[in-house]
Amino acid sequence: MSSRVLNCLVVSLLVAAPAGAVSPAPTAFTLEQVLSAPFPTELTADPATGAFAWVFNDRGARNIWVAEPPDYRGRAVTAYSEDDGQEILDAAFAPGGKSVVYVRGGGANRRGENPNPLSRPEGIEQAIFVVPLSGGEPRRLAEGHSPAVSRVGDVAYVFKEQIWSVRIEGSEKPVPLIKARGEAGALRWSPDGSRLAFASRRGDHSFVGVYDPSGKRLTYLDPSVDRDSGPVWSPDGKRVAFLRIPASREIQSFRPHREGPPWSIRVAEAATGQAREVFRAEKGRGSVFRNVVAENQLLWADGDRIVFPWERDGWTHLYSVPAAGGPATLLTPGDFEVEYVSLAPDRKRVLFNSNQGDIDRRHLWSVSPAGGTPAALTDGKGIEWSPVATGDGRTIAYFRSDARVPPQPAVMSAGSPARPLTARALPPGDFPQGMLVVPEQVIFPAVDGMKIHGQLFLPRDPRPGEKRPAAIFFHGGSRRQMLLGWHYNYYYRNSYAFNQYLASRGYVVLSINYRSGIGYGMEFREALEYGAAGGSEYNDVVGAGRYLQARPDVDGRRIALWGGSYGGYLTALGLARNSDMFAAGVDFHGVHDWNDVITNFEPSYDPLKRQEVARVAFESSPLSSVKSWRSPVLLIHGDDDRNVPFTESVDLAEALRKNGVEFEELIFPDEIHDFLIHAHWLAAYRAAADFLNRRLEAGPRSKVQSPR
Repeated sequence: MSSRVLNCLVVSLLVAAPAGAVSPAPTAFTLEQVLSAPFPTELTADPATGAFAWVFNDRGARNIWVAEPPDYRGRAVTAYSEDDGQEILDAAFAPGGKSVVYVRGGGANRRGENPNPLSRPEGIEQAIFVVPLSGGEPRRLAEGHSPAVSRVGDVAYVFKEQIWSVRIEGSEKPVPLIKARGEAGALRWSPDGSRLAFASRRGDHSFVGVYDPSGKRLTYLDPSVDRDSGPVWSPDGKRVAFLRIPASREIQSFRPHREGPPWSIRVAEAATGQAREVFRAEKGRGSVFRNVVAENQLLWADGDRIVFPWERDGWTHLYSVPAAGGPATLLTPGDFEVEYVSLAPDRKRVLFNSNQGDIDRRHLWSVSPAGGTPAALTDGKGIEWSPVATGDGRTIAYFRSDARVPPQPAVMSAGSPARPLTARALPPGDFPQGMLVVPEQVIFPAVDGMKIHGQLFLPRDPRPGEKRPAAIFFHGGSRRQMLLGWHYNYYYRNSYAFNQYLASRGYVVLSINYRSGIGYGMEFREALEYGAAGGSEYNDVVGAGRYLQARPDVDGRRIALWGGSYGGYLTALGLARNSDMFAAGVDFHGVHDWNDVITNFEPSYDPLKRQEVARVAFESSPLSSVKSWRSPVLLIHGDDDRNVPFTESVDLAEALRKNGVEFEELIFPDEIHDFLIHAHWLAAYRAAADFLNRRLEAGPRSKVQSPR
């Protein structure tokens, strides 16, 4: 057994065409080129001025951008220039729309350490800033995160799990607002800015509270033994609606939950804390709460109606209910899932995206909170998400992409076609847009017969009789869905780019949406015996391998696996159980023993006290099958990973050494799960491409050739 240790400095100097690689075709492109487009996040609107703001991550340099009416020509208002790994989060307009408040820096781990992926000896802080739209340097307001900006210019935020306050204007120092037990979050000012609602997480239960700064009075709303969360104010500022999820000692992580004690919505009087139940989910399907991607899971809409997500029919849909209680109205009927949701400032329309009629893409829709037929806002071969509207509701900004055009912001106004929000050309001039392939939708059977969707990336220069190496990609999560184009998640934007790169180098690439992912309904997501409850997704892994082996353009002896996080788990599981089918793999921060990872998400979990659960979890893990592992693997991991503990790679490396299995490793000190440094993504993908080229002797072969 040999272990080839690669570090990021060495990998960054690897030659473009390593041993065994295909000679670059005239249409070949580099990893730097395909990852060169800026990635947009944090889209928000100012109802008063009609301006939009968002964050661009341009090869690691993250900045606030704004676009204002009437021309909506995007421009940067911050000037950070380094690939330093410092995120920009929680962007929001200050009152009057003349400045933007934001957080710079990532959150602390359980030891109180902020992400420091460049290992800077002075350390890193997470702090709140404000930057004027008219120009000028950002001004630091306070150390902390999760800012909530009131209409009168107060910023409530969280620092060391407590709630603090600071003024946007003026020289006053930050002051502690509330000192209370628990971990504070979900800060929401009342419409007039006079009171603050928040959630207080306390381990096995949580409360929703309201604080009145003028009287220094704190009221908890209808406290119980359950988990209360997601406070949202009524337009008149007199009531607060919130979610109540029944308390449970049942293990929640990485196992199916199709039914449970039903969740409910409660509405409380803010002044007294007295509350009443206005909605309760039915038993059976939909009894377990399923969230959407939104600032608030509950939307207090026009007509005194509360809009919320519910899986009553097995699909994630939007419903509404009168704030006084009554029957729920289905707003989005059909066999599809709603994902990104926002409420127009006038509260008369709900904007959302879904995969209605196009199950492997996303398009935008709007619907009245009272019901009626949803109106399609976009269609075609693109992918659209994150819609937000101006105060008058006539202009909507959103993000969009397609198979060749990477994510970018766009704007549409009533009576006008959609157009980019940026003045400069996007993507940049050296981006290989014309060289990218359009992935094909494929549907193949898993070993147990379940139909699995995937995206097939084929090389641009197929020749009759050639048999190509192949790679199967597994996303993480597992609550994800890969699409027929550039993804809306930064991690999977990068994965899509790497799959395109592999296809440009002659690989047949299959990205699969295995069971326990989203997009195909509750029963697919909550698949029986998935994850730590039995690893039933492995049926899809083998089904994907068989699908590729049956293709005439694939060399069935040169199929590799690659993926990150949950995808690293399936990569490792495939190599451990079927090295006869899978010749090599690249495992980004994968799960190798479910018992360790469950503990990371649920610290109260004790495998010794749940021996049967722990037994099944371990048997569902790659380490349980490591003795049959023969294929080489590249392990890639950052040692400040807060999702998958670094010990997962440590333990696997030890087991592989004992069993004489070849492995290589690329370790990033102080890097987190979703790499913060652009150069680290490049280094990781260079190492992965080099590894696969060498291990598969990449390149097309005629039907009569055989591997050495």
